[in-house]
Amino acid sequence: MQRIAAIMTALTISMTSAASADAIEVDLELVLMVDVSRSMTERELEIQRRGYAAALRSDAVYAAVQSGLLQSVAMTYVEWAGTQEVIVDWRVLQSRDDLEAFANILTTKFNPALRRTSISEALVFGMREIETNIYQGIRQVIDISGDGPNNQGRPVTRGRDAALAKGIVINGLPLMTQEGMGSAWHLDRLDLYYQSCVIGGPGSFVIPVLDWDDFAEAVRRKLVLEMVARPVEAQIVPAQLRERDPTDCLIGEKIWQDRMRYWYDE
Repeated sequence: MQRIAAIMTALTISMTSAASADAIEVDLELVLMVDVSRSMTERELEIQRRGYAAALRSDAVYAAVQSGLLQSVAMTYVEWAGTQEVIVDWRVLQSRDDLEAFANILTTKFNPALRRTSISEALVFGMREIETNIYQGIRQVIDISGDGPNNQGRPVTRGRDAALAKGIVINGLPLMTQEGMGSAWHLDRLDLYYQSCVIGGPGSFVIPVLDWDDFAEAVRRKLVLEMVARPVEAQIVPAQLRERDPTDCLIGEKIWQDRMRYWYDE
């Protein structure tokens, strides 16, 4: 029995080594997790798609791809709410044509989702996307945007900590524009919530978006920072703090409970 166990162990190690050897090496594995939850208007959803497309077509992002040791980035684009949908599956970005092809897919017609907000499940989904792809990156990053705190699924810190335990860095793009249904779920200093409860890992950062006119530029900055892998401090824009505590990692669930109680009482 011991001999059989030893043979099985050797085979497992051999298969694992072979799988690693077959992996495509890249500078970065990057999962773009983009919020399409109920609080987002169709205009906002279009701005996000076009903003990412514009950033990918920029000279700065191309230069960032070229700055890596391997000059190669593997990236996927996923829209999330309570569930997740892969819009652009994993692709290797090396040339301007690669970036243009990725951007072109994002500007095609799409159907908006109407669901709650589960940042935690989005992070777990992103983690699994990295674990199961065919690439081996020098770095792995989940980049998540959203216009509100987590209010569904496991607590956000559990999703965050699961990804961090795998050595994955999480960066955040909190959308603080207060358009559409977002005002009903608004959290002042959403940037602080992201900093305290969502992001993590070496060099992780937050870039808030206060106006949709600034979205494409924020995405461009974010992609460049991720691709060139320079350590940065969390970038937080000052805003007025009100009664809700943005460092309470269960604040989204509490807001949801308050709204449910309000609707029930009516």
